[in-house]
Amino acid sequence: MFVTMIAAKIRAYLRYRETVRELSRLTDRELYDLGLSRSEINFIARANTAN
Repeated sequence: MFVTMIAAKIRAYLRYRETVRELSRLTDRELYDLGLSRSEINFIARANTAN
């Protein structure tokens, strides 16, 4: 059970980093079109991995 919990944490962290990486690649205009600002990227990535 402990190993399963650690594995889930690692997967969540990897999803978080992937989301940050993908959103960071977008231009400010593309982020604006999505209704986001660059300063919201970490918040959005964390919210995404909470699920």
